[in-house]
Amino acid sequence: MILAGGKGSRLGPYTTVLPKPLLPVGERAILDVVVHQLRDCGFGDITLAVGYLAHLVRAVMGDGSRHGVHIGYSEETEPLGTVGPLAEIEDLDDTFLVMNGDVLTALDYGHLVDVHRDTGNVLTIASHRRVVRTEYGVLHFSNQDGNMLNVSGFEEKPEIPYVVSMGVYVLEPAALDYIERGTYLDLPDLVLRLLAEGRQVGSYLYDGYWLDIGRHEDYEKALIEFEQLRPMFLPEREPQTGSPTQ
Repeated sequence: MILAGGKGSRLGPYTTVLPKPLLPVGERAILDVVVHQLRDCGFGDITLAVGYLAHLVRAVMGDGSRHGVHIGYSEETEPLGTVGPLAEIEDLDDTFLVMNGDVLTALDYGHLVDVHRDTGNVLTIASHRRVVRTEYGVLHFSNQDGNMLNVSGFEEKPEIPYVVSMGVYVLEPAALDYIERGTYLDLPDLVLRLLAEGRQVGSYLYDGYWLDIGRHEDYEKALIEFEQLRPMFLPEREPQTGSPTQ
């Protein structure tokens, strides 16, 4: 399932005329790249969760035959968050992948699903290492007396490492038991519900190329790097054969 229903307001004014997943990189829409990658990894049945400018997504992607897959649609009448739309999808009775429609990555989605199945996780989150650097000198304190604080340390523009979500997830049908139909729910809320119930949630660490196209600077970077690294995203290979992965 590809989430393609958001307004992408941070990428305005581009997204006043196109939904974010249809913004072009090279001669292709981002969503077109994602669907071709999924096809090449063995996925044959894809559902697009659409909302904002849904008619444009339908017009561009069609039924998937042009891409060698089957594409269905789940249209939101009101925003349901990142995982709320899952409760509206029928026949999610096997392991399935959910991802944002604006992710540019060389991740092997098929391998992600295989590893997830081997672990017994009910939910696996694809993750990536990122370092955030603050532009300020950061002070550390030992104690405080009114407005005066005793300085115990000073870091000039420190770098803080994080492991962040890539916006790509693999779920078991059991995870759907924690999502109410017609109710707004984001992925972090689902994770907390699963953990509270003692369900196993894992993180698949991926150190290859990943870019979440959510801001102007990210999109500009994608326009440059897609052409430079095109074989990484769309390698010349035959689609996998066998039973499609849902």
